[in-house]
Amino acid sequence: MVVTTLIVLLVLIGLSIPVGAALGLLGLFLDHEFSMLPLTRAMGELAWGTNNEFLLVAIPLFILLGEILLRSGFAEKMYHAMSLWLSWLPGGLMHANIGASTLFSATSGSSVATAATVGTVALPQIHKHGYNEPLFLGSLAAGGTLGILLPPSINLVMYGVLTNTSVPKLYLAGIIPGLLMAGLFVLTIIVACLIKPKWGGKKVQASWGERFKSLVYLIPPLIIFLLVVGSIYAGLATPTEAAALGVTGALILAACYGRLTLTMLRESVEGAMRASAMIMLIVIASGFLNFVMAATGITNALTSAIEGLGLSPVMMLVALVVFYLILGCFMETLSMMITTIPIVAPIMFALGYDPIWLGILIIVLVEMALITPPVGLNLFVVQSLRKAGSMTAVIIGAMPFVAAMLLMVVLLTLLPGIALWLPNLAG
Repeated sequence: MVVTTLIVLLVLIGLSIPVGAALGLLGLFLDHEFSMLPLTRAMGELAWGTNNEFLLVAIPLFILLGEILLRSGFAEKMYHAMSLWLSWLPGGLMHANIGASTLFSATSGSSVATAATVGTVALPQIHKHGYNEPLFLGSLAAGGTLGILLPPSINLVMYGVLTNTSVPKLYLAGIIPGLLMAGLFVLTIIVACLIKPKWGGKKVQASWGERFKSLVYLIPPLIIFLLVVGSIYAGLATPTEAAALGVTGALILAACYGRLTLTMLRESVEGAMRASAMIMLIVIASGFLNFVMAATGITNALTSAIEGLGLSPVMMLVALVVFYLILGCFMETLSMMITTIPIVAPIMFALGYDPIWLGILIIVLVEMALITPPVGLNLFVVQSLRKAGSMTAVIIGAMPFVAAMLLMVVLLTLLPGIALWLPNLAG
């Protein structure tokens, strides 16, 4: 049954069927082939039970927050400020790509929104300043992945829901790894441009006066970050309430800067509705699939097979990394998490791994799925923003950053305190 399930899933994904539909169809197939009872009759109750979770309300709110910041023009000003401060490094504006992505990630919670926002502003700079196109595109795709590691991360919310783990502690755990990951991306660009100086393009000249003057453009994202994350750790709001506060703050800022219009508001709401509908379809379909797999015994068979391997905790961790690396080449991140974590997490917890640490590790592994072909979502986002050129350039440019993520996995494994220090400090 396990082999059949994997084959059918790969066939459905290979046919380019949307992930939510593919997971639902797989559930229907397994129900028809292996179940003695019509499990589809439970679909309505499952859909209601899956979505009737207060914490999940944070997802559309964080998406709406990102849409408002994107369409109100804050991202463009933020990128300009980062370009003035970071362009002196080898690699020039590619560091602004990472810096702006880090800042936007701390307000958005979505990798796709981060990659799309920063990419829209940054792409015209490639030919204007003579950058190596693949590496520049790779920095945009990689920078976008920070959206699911730095708080407020939608994927960390989902991990918390699936494993009953504290979302505020997960948010704390993601801060240092997220900033370290951004630093590794910057280091990757520096090394590449020291080896090949021509890849770094022309220097962007800026006086200290211009740099300090541009700091005003960093105030809006800082306010939103303090409003969202600060309200959580001050004990004033839950993650869902903090998301609502963030949306309110973004609307107030847009109004103060004269950018709050009916057109902007309509486009933001429409964008948030489309993204939220896609995510919730994946959540419902994955919930039904997990129910069918459990009812037909596939989950138990898979769990028993893994436990029967007799692997040590270290070998199991290596197997987990390889598993997610392979799966990430074929599945979208959120669906991959929802489908695998109910099976993987209990096994890893039983081996003694910390739920908070494991969550950050899985998020880093899932980040790699965003920029590994053939299904890397951020690769498609960056490619869709280009007016010409093949997908190959984006894929080639992303590969050095995949290596940086693998290094991050090693660092997290050897030094778990990278993720656990802040949660332990907060008690």
